[in-house]
Amino acid sequence: MSSSDSPDNSPALAILVGVDLGLPHYDPELEELGLLAQTAGMRVVARISCKRRAPDAALFVGSGKADEIKLLAQMHGATEVLFDQSLSPAQQRNLERHIELPVNDRTLLILTIFAQRARSHEGKLQVELARLQYLTTRLVRRWSHLERQSGGIGMRGGPGEKQIELDRRMLGESIKRTKERLAKVVKQRSTQRRQRSRRDTFTISLVGYTNAGKSTLFNALVKARAYAADQLFATLDTTTRQLYLGNQEGGGRSVSLSDTVGFIRDLPHGLIDAFRATLQEAADADLLLHVVDAANPGFPEQMAEVQNVLREIGAADVPQLLVFNKLDALDADHMPLLMQDTMEVDALQVPRIFVSSKTGEGLPALRAQLAEMARLASEPTAEHSPELLEADARLGTIGP
Repeated sequence: MSSSDSPDNSPALAILVGVDLGLPHYDPELEELGLLAQTAGMRVVARISCKRRAPDAALFVGSGKADEIKLLAQMHGATEVLFDQSLSPAQQRNLERHIELPVNDRTLLILTIFAQRARSHEGKLQVELARLQYLTTRLVRRWSHLERQSGGIGMRGGPGEKQIELDRRMLGESIKRTKERLAKVVKQRSTQRRQRSRRDTFTISLVGYTNAGKSTLFNALVKARAYAADQLFATLDTTTRQLYLGNQEGGGRSVSLSDTVGFIRDLPHGLIDAFRATLQEAADADLLLHVVDAANPGFPEQMAEVQNVLREIGAADVPQLLVFNKLDALDADHMPLLMQDTMEVDALQVPRIFVSSKTGEGLPALRAQLAEMARLASEPTAEHSPELLEADARLGTIGP
């Protein structure tokens, strides 16, 4: 998939397709898919959706809807069709033959964005691994031109089989090499984490749904210049800085603060696997700042998706502090009654604080709360002292 398919470097014109299969979190307006396409450098020219009890085995949407998509593409001069759901290799191949246009799914779209955004050596390796793993399931489609070859005496198997097997082996070797290189990165990160542990550094990781404002909050707290933009997946590579909690707030203590990649609905499993080295920062943290876009009406579903990914990477038991960001974007009717309270997450009461990374409102209170948590974690008190138990209850590590 490319965002510039024409010689004049104009963006690809995409039609978005969504299928309501009766599953939760269905996006009828295809807003998130549209943002993903825009982030990848494409221009959305039309949207179409339908409702089915189950996907069609051959075309996912059925032949009638596929005809409708083809007609809509011709009307708008579309150059690509994007599905909000994952397609099987056979469905993707059949749709391309039926519609006579490139057809891609949400998984490849996310992979494309990650490939565009990765900057560090580690990030590029992780994206490359996910891309290679995705391609291993698509060889039958990528090499369909080999079907023109005819079998003969001395040839084993059917048309094109030898070339497909050769490329499957090449992909397997590339995956093996990439995993080996990533293993070195994991070892280096593990060494860095052990060094921080020996220095008794309190570690905090920012997590949250993509575009919740994590990088903006990170910059506001540590006075850094990490890339931040109002778009999906603005940050891919983990950035770690020291956050100094001044004498008045934290007794002059510094903590380690890391900004991580944002999560999203239906994040491809290959990406989660490939980014384990990066996401391990969250699993090994002492505290997770779960940043939530308070101005997004779908924030409960976004929070649930973040919790799902945290469970998958082994970070479900790490204490959390909910940071409801973008307070400046809330209208008067939706302003919170209290700037600090608690909220139930997975049957636990988790502390919550409202802030605006853009205006700075609520940041002093956030810093003060972080300082208290770091102080309590460093005190050599008994494991079950009343003060620590009270702090654990506020952090959500024990029940309310």
